[in-house]
Amino acid sequence: MSAAETRILVVDDSAETRELLRRNLVPEGYAVRTAESVADAVSLLEREQISLVITDVKMPRANGLELVRHVVENFKDTAVMVITGFPNVEGALSAIKGGATDYLTKPFTDEELLSAVRGSLELVASRAPAPPTQAAARHGLLGDSPRMERLSREIEKAASSSATVLLLGESGTGKELVARAVHYESERKNAPFVSVNCGAIPHELLESELFGHVEGAFTGASKSRTGFFLTAEGGTLFLDEIAETSPAMQVKLLRVLQERELTVVGSSKPRQVDVRVMAATNKDLEALIDTGGFRQDLFYRLNVLRLELPPLREREEDVVLLAGHFAQRFAKEHGRPPIRFTQRALAGLRSHSWPGNVRELENAVQRLVVMTEGDVVDVADLPPFMRFSASGAEDDLTRTLREVEQDYAQRVLESVDGNKTRAAQILGIDRKTLRAKLNPSE
Repeated sequence: MSAAETRILVVDDSAETRELLRRNLVPEGYAVRTAESVADAVSLLEREQISLVITDVKMPRANGLELVRHVVENFKDTAVMVITGFPNVEGALSAIKGGATDYLTKPFTDEELLSAVRGSLELVASRAPAPPTQAAARHGLLGDSPRMERLSREIEKAASSSATVLLLGESGTGKELVARAVHYESERKNAPFVSVNCGAIPHELLESELFGHVEGAFTGASKSRTGFFLTAEGGTLFLDEIAETSPAMQVKLLRVLQERELTVVGSSKPRQVDVRVMAATNKDLEALIDTGGFRQDLFYRLNVLRLELPPLREREEDVVLLAGHFAQRFAKEHGRPPIRFTQRALAGLRSHSWPGNVRELENAVQRLVVMTEGDVVDVADLPPFMRFSASGAEDDLTRTLREVEQDYAQRVLESVDGNKTRAAQILGIDRKTLRAKLNPSE
C-alpha cells in the first residue's frame, strides 16, 4: 500500500500533540485522522479503514492500552503504536504484549516517528501476505521486491516453454522451488517432477541412478531398476548441483539432451525419452568451462532459458514479509499462538547479510518460534550478532561482518557439541560453507 492510500489515526487528548503528529505525517503522503478520546477513536474505526493507530497511553476516562486491546481484537489489519510521556519499562512491555507494534517516548524526533510508522505498517503487512496471484507466490516464493517480481515474470515465461532451464543462485535461494513452480505452471504439471541432487550421489553410481540398469548389469545388480529419467517420463527432471557431475557423465547428459534418447546401463538398445530437463548450481559454470571443469557444449544445451535467483541480502525489503510468513507457519506447526516481531527485532533481521539466504532465515525464525517465551519476539531474543546490529552498539561496529559470522557459527557449533552437520543445518548452509565461516583465513 502506498503512503497516499494509508490512513493513520492519531489519538491524543492534547490538541497540540495531535496537530504536531499531523504536520509530520501529512507531508509524507499519509492521510491523517484525529481523535481526542478512546471512544471517538473506536467510533472512527468503525466508519473508516485505518492502517495505523497512534495512541497516547495516559488519557482521561480510558487509557491507550485499552484501545490497543480493542484494535488487536477487532481490527486485524490495523497496526497500533503507543506514545507516552511517562517512560517506564513495564508500561512499554504492557503495550507490546497487548499487541502494539511499537512505542515511542516523548519527546521524540521527526525521524524516530516516521521510522516507527514505517516499521509498524511494514510489520502488520507481514502478518497478512497478499493472495498469491503470481506464479512465484503460488509456489511459496514470497517477496514484493523488484527482483522477485521480475523472477515471477520469468517463471511464467519459462512455464509456457518446453526448453531446458538453467537456474543459478547461491545455496538457500530456492532454486528447487523455482523449478517446481515452472513445472507446475506448465503443460507438464500432471506428469512427475523428479528432483536429483547430483552432488549427493557417488560418481560411479550416478549413471545407474539417472538411466537405470538391467538385471546383472554390474555386481550387485540383482534386479532391473528404472532410472530417474524414465521415472520422470512426460514430466520434468531437476538436476541440482549439475556442476558436481563428472566429465564422463556430462557427455552422457549431453547425448540425452541432443538425441532425446538414453541407454539403460547393461542394455545396448537406446530408448526414447520425453523429459524436460532443468539444472541448477551455485557455481560459476562459465568459470568452470575456462578451467576445464564443465563442458561448454553441455552448458549451451542447458542455458537455453536462464533464471538467476537473487541472494536475500539483495532484496532486504522481503525479509519482513518472509519472517512473518515463516512465523505464522511454524507457530501453527508447533501449536503456538501467532508470533509477532517488534520493530527492533525486525531491524535486527534486516541488518543480517543472510549468507544462507532464505533457508537460513527460515531456520532462524523456526528457532525463535520454538525458543521465545510468550508471543512477542524482541531484539533480546535474537542471536547476539543480530542484537548489536539492531542496537548499533559502538564496540561491535568495529568488527567485520566476517568476524561476526565466524563468532556466530562457532556459537552454534558449540551448542550442538561440535556436530558440524547439525550446525550447518541450523545455519541453513552446507558443511563446506560452514568450514569457510569457521576458518575465514583458509
